[in-house]
Amino acid sequence: MSSQPTGASARAPARVFVERLKLANFRNYSAAAIDLLPGLVVLSGENGAGKTNLLEAVSLLTPGRGLRRAAYAEMAGRDASAGFAIHAALGGDEGECDIGTGASGGNGDGEGGRKVRINGAAASMDDLMERLRVIWLTPAMDALFTGAAGDRRRYLDRLVLAIDPAHARRAQDYERAMRGRNRLLAEQSSDGRWFDAIEAQMAETGVAIAAARTELVQLLRAMTELLPEDGAFPKADIELDGELERDVALRPAVDVEAGFAARLAAERGRDRAAGRTLTGPHRSDLLVRHRPKDMPAQYCSTGEQKALLVGMTLSHARLTADVSGLTPILLLDEIAAHLDAGRRAALFAILADLGYQTLMTGTDAALFSSIAGQARFLTVANGSVSKD
Repeated sequence: MSSQPTGASARAPARVFVERLKLANFRNYSAAAIDLLPGLVVLSGENGAGKTNLLEAVSLLTPGRGLRRAAYAEMAGRDASAGFAIHAALGGDEGECDIGTGASGGNGDGEGGRKVRINGAAASMDDLMERLRVIWLTPAMDALFTGAAGDRRRYLDRLVLAIDPAHARRAQDYERAMRGRNRLLAEQSSDGRWFDAIEAQMAETGVAIAAARTELVQLLRAMTELLPEDGAFPKADIELDGELERDVALRPAVDVEAGFAARLAAERGRDRAAGRTLTGPHRSDLLVRHRPKDMPAQYCSTGEQKALLVGMTLSHARLTADVSGLTPILLLDEIAAHLDAGRRAALFAILADLGYQTLMTGTDAALFSSIAGQARFLTVANGSVSKD
């Protein structure tokens, strides 16, 4: 990941957007073809019409299981045995590009269950990150500050992944090594050499994860400082709560690796009794404070927490564009209903100024009436999409 200061990009980020989205047997869409435009897109319709399903399809144009984190088998429509397929035609400054992805029936739970093709050729998940970046904010994330630390870690790692595509591989390698160590603990193994080998891998990948998280937080802080103090969305002060993250900020990585490996070796007895590894980046947390109120986010009102999340999402979107050189696609699910009129107007103005393709959903299209002349409005009903 580049540590170039935000705002110091040599050129404007390349504009990227989805021109056409086609779905086959995906959720409640047996078949659909939707034409989109750059900029703001509003998807309105009743609950259960399929609005979020469209956002989920776009979120699958990046690595992982999308904004719902569902098993691929769950994404298949009525004919589950047929799997599902998503096709996106991208446009923008980098030229046209076709992305196809999907999973065959009965092969849905693992990352290997989803296939990717770019311009007709087989491709990897990592290749997707070379073409576009997708950022989302959903109602399920409203409990981020009050929920489990694991939810905040996943959120944090998604932020890192958007600007550092190698982060997903690090996380997978660390999880694989940790599962191996936990298995040895459960088996009451005393094979020191095998423990040493696994713990060395955990130390290497764990420190790399902590370093990437630390850099992301530093860059996001710098981006936040560029914003006005009296903006509609309060500034968030963020920090990492984790042993490795604290260490990598103070000491050379090679020393932190050696220390982490030694700590893992010393704590085998304790971890064996607990039945799992109790030290590492899988135990870290993201701490957020509402700066104007100088209050931990978890103690803020629901509206204040939502405003913090929106502000963090916008800062991260700017950072992603600055570091990756590609404008991200924003997916904002049921965003307007959770903001007062003043913040809605401010959000729409910011999004229009950014110019990123932004897909927003809502049950009431009237909440978006102030951008009627700027956005493309689409109505979603029973697995079909029509232009207003």
